[in-house]
Amino acid sequence: NHALYTKWLNDIEDAQTAEGAIPDVAPAFWNYYTDNVTWPGTYLLVARMLYHQYGDAAPIRQHYASMKKWMEYMRVHYLKDNILTKDKYGDWCVPPESLELIRSRDSLRNTNGALIATAYYYQFLGYMKEFAQLAGYAADSVAYNELAGKIRIAFNKEFFDAAARKYDNNTITANLLPLQFGLVEDEYRDAVFANIVQRITGQDDYHISTGVIGTQWLMRMLSRMGRGDIAYRLASTTSYPGWGYMTTQGATTIWELWNGNTASPQMNSQNHVMLLGDLLIWLYEDLAGIKSDAAQPGFKHILMKPDFNCGLDHVNASYRSVYGLIESSWKKDGRTISWTITIPANASASLFFPPGAQQVQQDGSRVEGIVQEIGSGTYHFSFQLN
Repeated sequence: NHALYTKWLNDIEDAQTAEGAIPDVAPAFWNYYTDNVTWPGTYLLVARMLYHQYGDAAPIRQHYASMKKWMEYMRVHYLKDNILTKDKYGDWCVPPESLELIRSRDSLRNTNGALIATAYYYQFLGYMKEFAQLAGYAADSVAYNELAGKIRIAFNKEFFDAAARKYDNNTITANLLPLQFGLVEDEYRDAVFANIVQRITGQDDYHISTGVIGTQWLMRMLSRMGRGDIAYRLASTTSYPGWGYMTTQGATTIWELWNGNTASPQMNSQNHVMLLGDLLIWLYEDLAGIKSDAAQPGFKHILMKPDFNCGLDHVNASYRSVYGLIESSWKKDGRTISWTITIPANASASLFFPPGAQQVQQDGSRVEGIVQEIGSGTYHFSFQLN
């Protein structure tokens, strides 16, 4: 995948126009230069993924000028009063109100395109600040930070209802993106997240109501805000709409549409990885707790913080990183958790036990604290949940 995605970044750059526009599809087999934010923004997302997953900063340095050109192109053409006004696809493929529809026509299901575009542009400014530092452009980093600050103020003024403590029309995606991207003021974070919980557990009855954009961040946010139990129910439900529903209908790959078995075949890919993006990351980073540390990318240092309260009784996962095999296996027996970890050579890890964990032991010997620092090797821990 490293080689594939590195090559694909070259395809994206090759498809960029002299003015700076990036198409929605690269290589540009179709002439889709719609000046969208979320689809062309893959350019930045993939470059950053390569750095954090493999410790490879070369693609960022190689493509920095082209990414900067695209960011400037979008700013000049579409940033009005610090709101990014251009969006093409919205929260693509939200489960529609009818099983026969391709796209929802209900405004209460669909998220404001300007909210999506502005939230993502704000996030991309954060990425570009990071890229500028890696590529040696300190002045650019300062400029990106300053613009991000202005957009943050404008975004909350435009989309946040302080009295109701919700964003725009209160869809999950409308509340989720500001939370994920750090746009929500600290005093409102719990209230905004409560809107998401209320929607899933109430109106949605533990079913998916997000499209491609919202689904990219939903599972991780639920676990990291302490509601991994909800994420697990979303992942495992077998009625429409959800991943489990696809399997009950005989799917062996992920559809583009949540209702891919009943919608019009006019636009209905039967093998569409987009809806797996967050689910797979959640399985590894949140259920198993195998996550690369942004400060020491490429799994040189690993942050291991499993969601032990997700609703599962056991998890067994492994990932072959550039340093070697990383393993995390835990099992719950009543209130007792047994956790076995393997860290490869020349790597280290920080282990995070849940708050209130009691009687933490390593290979039968008592250890203190809910954070443990370990080097390479295999370790066996046990503790009691509070």
